[in-house]
Amino acid sequence: MQIQKLPHSDIPNFSDLIRLFADVFVMNNFKIPPRDHLQELMSNRNFIVFVAIENNKVVGGLTAYTLQQYYSTKPLAYLYDMGIAPEFQRQGIGKKLVTALNTYCRSEGFEEVFVQADKADQLALDFYRSTPVTEENEVVQFSYRLK
Repeated sequence: MQIQKLPHSDIPNFSDLIRLFADVFVMNNFKIPPRDHLQELMSNRNFIVFVAIENNKVVGGLTAYTLQQYYSTKPLAYLYDMGIAPEFQRQGIGKKLVTALNTYCRSEGFEEVFVQADKADQLALDFYRSTPVTEENEVVQFSYRLK
């Protein structure tokens, strides 16, 4: 099992990760965006992708966004999505991915990495609680749906 940060040019593995997310998150009728959109996203220095590769196949990964602060000169990282192929779950891959992201962000001078999980997603809550994390119980997320 290899955990690696994807270089900006690795659209094939990024595309594989997006398809894996669509499967794991049961995104019915999902269509992957055009390659030029994915290339633009991967070229953005504020976008981070880590993957887990087994036998040259993406079996898991995560994406994160860098947020610049006005309270501090150190950026934050928002872990946006993480998914592991069902047959590879419960093997420590998620923890390795989170550790890799945290190690990278620490080396780049980030102040914090944070992630949100739905209260109804008990598996995600249990996973994050099993890592060295500080839980914020009093936060409520509000979303403005712009459709």
